[in-house]
Amino acid sequence: MDLVYKNEKTLFVLMLVLSLLVWAGLVLGLGWAVLSYALMFFLFYCFAQSALISYIKGTGVRITAEQFPDLDRQILACCAKLGLEREPEAYLLQMGGSLNAFATRFLGRDFLVLYTDVVDGLHDNPDALNFYIGHEIGHIKRKHLSWATVLLPASMLPLVGAAYSRAREYTCDRHGLAACEQAINAEFGMAALAAGGRRWRTMNKSAYIEQSRETEGFWMSFHELVGDYPWLVKRMAAVRALAAGQEVQQPRRHWLAALMALFVPRMGAGGAGGVVVLAVMAGILAAVGIPAYQAYQQKAVVASAYAAGQGASAKVEAYLVEHGSIPTLAQAGVQASAGAPAVRELEIDPKNATLRVLTSIETKEGAGVLVFEPSMDEEKNISWAYSAEGIMPDALPEDCR
Repeated sequence: MDLVYKNEKTLFVLMLVLSLLVWAGLVLGLGWAVLSYALMFFLFYCFAQSALISYIKGTGVRITAEQFPDLDRQILACCAKLGLEREPEAYLLQMGGSLNAFATRFLGRDFLVLYTDVVDGLHDNPDALNFYIGHEIGHIKRKHLSWATVLLPASMLPLVGAAYSRAREYTCDRHGLAACEQAINAEFGMAALAAGGRRWRTMNKSAYIEQSRETEGFWMSFHELVGDYPWLVKRMAAVRALAAGQEVQQPRRHWLAALMALFVPRMGAGGAGGVVVLAVMAGILAAVGIPAYQAYQQKAVVASAYAAGQGASAKVEAYLVEHGSIPTLAQAGVQASAGAPAVRELEIDPKNATLRVLTSIETKEGAGVLVFEPSMDEEKNISWAYSAEGIMPDALPEDCR
């Protein structure tokens, strides 16, 4: 059995390419300034993730050879079976009736957390608990946690981001299945997720798998397509098919749901951590995107105003050469409004023929201005010097910097 779900590698490559394009665009657009945003994100991540790790360490029970040796042996056995050389730091955590487990990572260290209710609920079937342990080891072995930051830009994309997250879950279910001594116990482990710590023993798993047919409808298809996790009924169906050596046949999703999901950015279903990441990314994109957009907008305005100023300076120069005196704008054949949306007004200094092009850029002092200042050499050749007032340097043409 291939431990990696068929679509995960393809989706990973797509996510990686898209994310690297975004990161490259940020670096090219911001230069060294991107390092400050990266540092800001890293510090925020450290505070948010350290809060989770601190809670786990300060509340959970560390699983070691001395503390819960049976669980420690299970985790070691699952690591060996799945080829994970470095055992994660494991904890047992009381989560008020929740049946699950999770893996996380902080500053190069992997953590595995088991909930007490799933451990107690599967006390009579330790091999079913191997499914949970193997599933989370799958996240660690596949480095899903390590790649999270790199893939962050693409992970928010509609369809793609959620599809990759679901593919990872299918991959980790395969790891969970491989960690079980007997394949049937993987189904028992999943049954505990569905029916709870007691009812899983009498749950009709075949009837539960039949429920997967209901996922073909529009609403169930839509909410799966925008969610991070496949429906549990489909996951159990996949586990049963893999255990029997059969090809996994899943119900088809509604085509209209896929079309609608295309317009819904991935919000994730990872609880508070996902909300924190989303908030951080929104802040970073705002901090990066707004200045970048303003710079782009100013550059377009300045380019238009600069062209208008060059045209006006050429007419003023022609008048100076022909008449030997400084003209008014009207005498030079220049309209004060310039007829360009980027230009509010053109002014000419009657003393030295300096042109001032008042742009539509708003500043605290007024409008951003391009200044065209003429000078004449001994042979009466006229040249122009360019400068600016109230305009970002990056928005200026090379001649004005």
